[in-house]
Amino acid sequence: MMAQQDMILSEVRRLLVENAGFSETANASSIQALDTKEYDLDTPYGIIRVAVRGSSKGARPVILTVHDIGMNHKSCFDTLFNSEDMQEIILHFAIYHIDLPGQQERAPSFPHGYEYPSLDQMAELLPAVLKHFSLKSVIGLGVGAGANILTRFALNHKDHVEGLCLININCNAEGWMDWAATKLTGWTSNLTDIVISHLFSKDEIHTNPNLIHTYRTHISTGLNHHNLQLFVNSYNSRRDLEIGRPFPGQHNHRTTLQCPSLLVVGDNSPAVDAVVDCNTKLDPTKTTLLKMSDCGGLPQVVQPAKLTEAIKYFVQGMGYMPAASMTRLMRSRSASGSSVASLDGNRSRSATGEAAKFYSHPSLGLQNINKNANANANVGGVEHSGPQSAEISC
Repeated sequence: MMAQQDMILSEVRRLLVENAGFSETANASSIQALDTKEYDLDTPYGIIRVAVRGSSKGARPVILTVHDIGMNHKSCFDTLFNSEDMQEIILHFAIYHIDLPGQQERAPSFPHGYEYPSLDQMAELLPAVLKHFSLKSVIGLGVGAGANILTRFALNHKDHVEGLCLININCNAEGWMDWAATKLTGWTSNLTDIVISHLFSKDEIHTNPNLIHTYRTHISTGLNHHNLQLFVNSYNSRRDLEIGRPFPGQHNHRTTLQCPSLLVVGDNSPAVDAVVDCNTKLDPTKTTLLKMSDCGGLPQVVQPAKLTEAIKYFVQGMGYMPAASMTRLMRSRSASGSSVASLDGNRSRSATGEAAKFYSHPSLGLQNINKNANANANVGGVEHSGPQSAEISC
């Protein structure tokens, strides 16, 4: 039986000094912060901290977030959820942030000999969280390791997941070359540098020193390094998700996500290749790939307004927030000349209004982000051998 500790927070506490840069705090966000509660849930693998913002809206799903390595829910999601644009979503959905075992603020060190849970085991902790809070279904929002965990959860508990927004998802196990590079890096670099190289590309490290300094400071001083190392080891030991794109018009038993999925990656992210590869393994009638320009490893921090609007389109396609206000993505697509591939598949809920444009915008000049996906498609011509996932640059 899980035990809980309920703490009503008077405000969202900052991880670093006031101008450290984790959040673009808007006036409206301070009102939302008053409703934030934190619960410590005791699990077989230690404490999971759940930060709850807002209250459940009847049978509507909640947004469940899971962070990446080197982060917790505040450093990963505060900028996004404290931004002015996000307040409309918060009014429609309760937010449940998960801090994975030992990654919360001021977490005590795990005892010697403690075995940190695998990504599969962490995914299997989420049904207990839903049961504890009497939640029927979620829309998952995960970054990096958190995206991988949410995908595992969705594969094994389809009825609990209505949709997934996956940032920097890597669905593969660590390869031999990656394993060797990790070992070598572990001998020559400290833990903070290892995590920074996971979160940011080399170009971003050199061109955005303020952002890098903020997260380097957080990783160095705001997290328990003993616990963080265990989490990093667990992520590097992950198994392959073993998913594959189903063949059109054929009855097959290939495993893949059954829910609508939005894959997000910055065009200067170290995870670009991994996200594009994951896109080739998902059902194209239920998947949208969003590649953000002028953005690196943390779209939710660098481009919160664009990501918020993408999430609004995404949930509209599931039948929620039909009257939500949209402007940025439509303007950015017009300015850049990029377009959206048509998407002919059915959603679990009918798309309405602007959401329909997001999923089936006329393809005047498809910019195919994934050169290996849809290999049989004639990109410059007319014919396509099968459905293609929507791919957007903005």
